[in-house]
Amino acid sequence: MTRVPLGALLAANVISITGNRLTQLAIPWFVLQTTGSVAKTGLVGFFSLLPFVISSALGGVIVDRLGYRRASIVSDLASASSVLLVPILYHTVGLPLAALLGLVFAGGLLDAPGQTAREAILPDLVERAGTTLERGTSLFDGVSRGANMLGAPLAGVLIAVLGPANVLILDAATFVASALLMRLFVPAPEPKDAEAAPERYLAQLREGYAFLWRTPLVRAIVVMVLITNMLDAAMGGVLMPVYADRVLGSVVALGLMSGAMGATAFAGTLVFAWIGHRLPRVSTLVAGFTLGGPSRFFLLAAMPGIGPVIIGFAIAGIGIGPINPIFGTLQYERVPEHLRARVFGAITAGVMAGAPIGALLGAGCVEWLGLQTTFLVFGFVYLACTLSPLVVPAWRGAARTPALATE
Repeated sequence: MTRVPLGALLAANVISITGNRLTQLAIPWFVLQTTGSVAKTGLVGFFSLLPFVISSALGGVIVDRLGYRRASIVSDLASASSVLLVPILYHTVGLPLAALLGLVFAGGLLDAPGQTAREAILPDLVERAGTTLERGTSLFDGVSRGANMLGAPLAGVLIAVLGPANVLILDAATFVASALLMRLFVPAPEPKDAEAAPERYLAQLREGYAFLWRTPLVRAIVVMVLITNMLDAAMGGVLMPVYADRVLGSVVALGLMSGAMGATAFAGTLVFAWIGHRLPRVSTLVAGFTLGGPSRFFLLAAMPGIGPVIIGFAIAGIGIGPINPIFGTLQYERVPEHLRARVFGAITAGVMAGAPIGALLGAGCVEWLGLQTTFLVFGFVYLACTLSPLVVPAWRGAARTPALATE
């Protein structure tokens, strides 16, 4: 029994997520400050999210074949290389928009398989550590949210002090550190299906999507979150940077907005872990999603200063806390263990499919409708989504724990 591999995985995940947060704030701010174009900022957001969707759609089976540890390492090293090339090219020969689009696309292509790999290897390392799966998954989710919580304000401060291009150098170093931790301290389990034929790969891929399609509640979750993720991508990738630039005039404010929400979401997750089993699932989901989702759009539509924004985002984070645990529980209850990698890959691809469009849609709406009207329109669409479990028939069975298929 040893806890070193589990600790290394948690540390690697924290470092990798922190690097992702630096990238998510530094790249849009870099484009906005160097070009002044909201449309180009949205275009970069599209190219950073599109590969995540592609790799999620195809990567579940690939991770099984490549091996969890190797997939995580390759993912981090690919991210480090693409991120590091941005400041190198910018400070030397120049960085045309087409080159930046290519780099963010390449960096995002292996991001989803890397995240999937770290989640998939977790049960093995929890068993090695001699602890329970519930405790291990709580630790994993907790440190992930903690990294998101600290990464956003840290990114804002570093961008303000060093500039967005130079922050990306530090960003690349975080991915290398994560890869080293996985390489040195996490044992490599044997990859499954490594020698499977291409036909078997396609069959496994189809199996994951077929299960998603024939499971009404999982399908309803995917449709709902597809739309909300599209709006969230517009918010995080375009609307918040533009708001921070035009209204608040500070990249530090951008980091504080995300950090405030991340902190209370982290707290909300801990509270839900303590009392969540006593709460009705659907009502808790609807209440939390409504508080955490559309409220942010309506708040920013009022164009307040930094104080009310931070308070409002902190309140929204409380609602966000229970959402992923509820979704995760519903999915784990319905997806048989032997199908999880491919079904979860299909789910991730589905819920993220609208995110690249969201970045473009957000930029286009700001140009055509103005920032304030865009917040209002997106807020009402978001509200309709968060209330949908109250009327969609597939959600009626969400309170029950079904028997999983065994074959």
